[in-house]
Amino acid sequence: MRSALATAIVPSNRAASLTPDRVRRELQQLIDAGVPVLPAGTARKHPLRFVARYPPSFKLEMFGTRFYLTTVRQNPSLRFCVAYLAQTHYRTGRMQIYPRIFYKDGSLVWRCASHIAMEGTGIWIGKGDVRTTFHDDGDEYIHSMEATTDLPLEIQTALEDLGRKVRKVKLDRTALFQLLRLVPDGRIEPYRDFTDPRRRAQSDRRRLINGGRRVAYFRKPGDPTSLRFVTGYEPDFSRGVVEHARSHSNLYGGTIERYRVLSKNKRIQYLFFAGPENAWIVPPQAMTTELSSFGVRTIDVPIDDHLCVPGYEYHYYVDETADPPEMHSQIPAGFVGRVNSHDEARSDASPWIEQMPVIREFRRRLCGA
Repeated sequence: MRSALATAIVPSNRAASLTPDRVRRELQQLIDAGVPVLPAGTARKHPLRFVARYPPSFKLEMFGTRFYLTTVRQNPSLRFCVAYLAQTHYRTGRMQIYPRIFYKDGSLVWRCASHIAMEGTGIWIGKGDVRTTFHDDGDEYIHSMEATTDLPLEIQTALEDLGRKVRKVKLDRTALFQLLRLVPDGRIEPYRDFTDPRRRAQSDRRRLINGGRRVAYFRKPGDPTSLRFVTGYEPDFSRGVVEHARSHSNLYGGTIERYRVLSKNKRIQYLFFAGPENAWIVPPQAMTTELSSFGVRTIDVPIDDHLCVPGYEYHYYVDETADPPEMHSQIPAGFVGRVNSHDEARSDASPWIEQMPVIREFRRRLCGA
C-alpha cells in the first residue's frame, strides 16, 4: 500500500550564494562524472553543445532537485530562462539532468513549458496536462490545464529576482525549438514524460487534495459573490502568511505586492498579487514535496477555474470575417473591463475579481484597503 505523499511547509527559496563560474563548474562536474543530459528538442543530438552555449549562472535546490539556471532571455513572445534539473530517477536511482524552459506567464507566475507547437507564423507553448469536456451539442473539447506547469510557489520570488540580475535581456529566437519537443498540428497534449509522474502520484486517492474534489467553487454560475471554500482550505490571512515580496510589472503598471498564504488546514498554499489597480490569485498548490523532471508538483489542487482569473486576461476577436465576429475570451461573460495599454489582446478582469469575497478580504487584511 502506498502512503500519502510527504508534505512540508518551507520558506521561500533563494538562489545559492555562488558565483556563475562556481555554478557552471558544479554542473560540469556532474556531467564529467557520467550524469547524462536528456534534452527533448533538436539539441538531443548534441546535448553537451547546448550546455556549452547556455551555461547556468544560478542555482536553487528544493526537495532533492537541483535547479541550475541561465540568465533570463527574451523570445519575441515570452521571457524565459534555460533550467537544468538534476534529479534522481525514481525507478533507476540514478541521477539525470533534464534541460527545461522556464518562462513567465501573463499572470506573472513562472512555468515550465511542456512542449511547443507552431501556430500560424508564431508559436504556442505547451501548457501541461489536459482535460476533456463534453458540451450539450455532443462535441468533445480538450483543454490545457495550465496550472500543471506552474513551478512551485516556494521558488517564484527567486525566479522573479533573476530578471533583475541582468542589465540587458538577450533576444533569443532559437532556444525554445532546440530544447522543447515539437508536437504535430492540432495536438495540445504533452508527452508521457510530463503526464506519467502525475498519473503515478494520483493513482492512490489518499494522495489527492480533498479526495480530488474542488476546494473552491461558485454556488451560482456567473456570480463572483457566490464563491465558497471547503472548510479548512480557505486562505489563512491571520497566521498563514509565509512570504511577502515585491516585484515590478509594466503590464500591471508598477509595483506588485506578492503574498504567499497557507490554507487554514495547511494542506495547500495560495499566492496573491496586488498591483496599483489589480489584485488576483494564481492557482493554489499542494504542500507535497514530490517534483517531476519538469520541476512541477504532481498533485493538483482542484478549484473552479474562475477563482484564478489574472488581473488582465485574454479577450479579443479571433475571426472578424464571421458574422458576428467570433470572440475569444477567458474572462467570465459580462465582466470585461478596459483593454490593457501594453497588450491590447488582454482586458481588465477586475469587474469579476473584485467582487469575489476572498479578494475583498485579502485587500482588507493584507493590503490595508
